[in-house]
Amino acid sequence: MGRDAILDALENLTADELKKFKMKLLSVPLREGYGRIPRGTLLPMDAMDLTDKLVSFYLEAYGMELTMTVLREMGMQELAEQLQMVIQKAHFIDRHRQALIARVTDIEGLLDALYGCVLTDDQYQAVRAETTNPNKMRKLFGFSPAWDLTCKDLFLKALKEKLPYLVADLERS
Repeated sequence: MGRDAILDALENLTADELKKFKMKLLSVPLREGYGRIPRGTLLPMDAMDLTDKLVSFYLEAYGMELTMTVLREMGMQELAEQLQMVIQKAHFIDRHRQALIARVTDIEGLLDALYGCVLTDDQYQAVRAETTNPNKMRKLFGFSPAWDLTCKDLFLKALKEKLPYLVADLERS
């Protein structure tokens, strides 16, 4: 969904607009923990390659957000709004990834709820082996690109059962 939305937005740009998009991408402020796509790699890319690079470099949710930010800075409000509508439809766990990594404390309870239905034994053990809660959550999210909607819904259900106040707070934000 996110990859397609980014590609649709980029394919709606003229060659000059795509070039401007890449230049702005090199200068927009990034979230903490994210690096820039190297200029030499970025400049020769077409819309398809750039979409793949944005998703592989920033993941779908942040890649969409970053694309939207660059489009707004270019004055392309309509395209940015179309992307905003897709972002709003994105799954709760994708939209709130960063906050969940920072704020989830009962990871063991979540893992127990996800074991067998979302996580394999190897995945469960790999997450548990991490030393800090944020690292455990990052490891858990590392498996999420392979999840379908059912897996994401099960994760959200487990969050609601284990951390209802956190979920309520994030839903309001």
